[in-house]
Amino acid sequence: MSDGPAQPPFALTVSAEARAVMEPMLKGGSAPEVTATLLRNPITRAAVRAAAANHLKPLNKGRAKRFGVEVEKGKVAGVPVKHVRRRDSDASDQRLLINFHGGGFMLDAGSLTETIPIAGLTGIPVTTVLYRMAPEHPYPAAVDDALAVYADALAHRPATAIGIYGTSAGACLTLQLLARIKAEGLTMPAAAGFFSGAGDFTIVGDCEAYLPPIMGARTAAETMDEYCGAADRTDPLFSPAFGDLSGLPPMLLMTSTRDQLLSHTVLADLALRKAGVDVDLRVYEGMAHAFWAWIECPETDVALAAQADFFSRHLAG
Repeated sequence: MSDGPAQPPFALTVSAEARAVMEPMLKGGSAPEVTATLLRNPITRAAVRAAAANHLKPLNKGRAKRFGVEVEKGKVAGVPVKHVRRRDSDASDQRLLINFHGGGFMLDAGSLTETIPIAGLTGIPVTTVLYRMAPEHPYPAAVDDALAVYADALAHRPATAIGIYGTSAGACLTLQLLARIKAEGLTMPAAAGFFSGAGDFTIVGDCEAYLPPIMGARTAAETMDEYCGAADRTDPLFSPAFGDLSGLPPMLLMTSTRDQLLSHTVLADLALRKAGVDVDLRVYEGMAHAFWAWIECPETDVALAAQADFFSRHLAG
């Protein structure tokens, strides 16, 4: 349980559906408890990951039915993936979205909840990358996997037809991948989605001082310990905010006012704007961290529609 100040009730502007899910978080005094200790132990780590998958099954099933998509497991460049496609989508469409799921780099907290709606709303196939996770595989394993899948996509279609995006840890990975793409001299994707993430892993965001932590009692920076490994946190490939962000593609940034990573997302927005990147920052009133990935409510519909519209406008068929 968090030792931080008591949280005020959720705003009356928040929908009844969202409040029904979020208000138990206030009563519990903290975010759902997922401790680093549990995730370090191989036995409990497997149990936590299995529990997360089981918890999301009903949401995945409901969204798949609602958005008319089908999911197929596979591998791309040797990396495990899930291919998500709307059933009536055009098989000749060259466009592709590549997703990197959330979960603190330690578990899969959204590979399908983040992708099914976007595939359904846009008709664009989505490949969600099941990248190697910490603590077994610290940085740069996840970025290596992301780069391998992106390079494979480039080999089969123009960059103008590719978009990348992620939520939470997946947003962090998205920005790290863009920094790596630039360092490797590869062509940038047409667009990128950075949904509640961070680009500087040396600091604690202001919002973390008064919101319950996302994972146990740790700040986002502390949660990154297992993922960081031996990396220098000021390395621009690890914390892209320390590098040259110019030349990155148009980006949609998304967060909310009860999001522990609101400050980090705003700081990333400022750094990207300073570098001349075309950015669109959306901040949603009263909603919890990454709400679009795990809450069914009107606010989620609005956020997902914004994501879908962004990619539909920027990817060329």
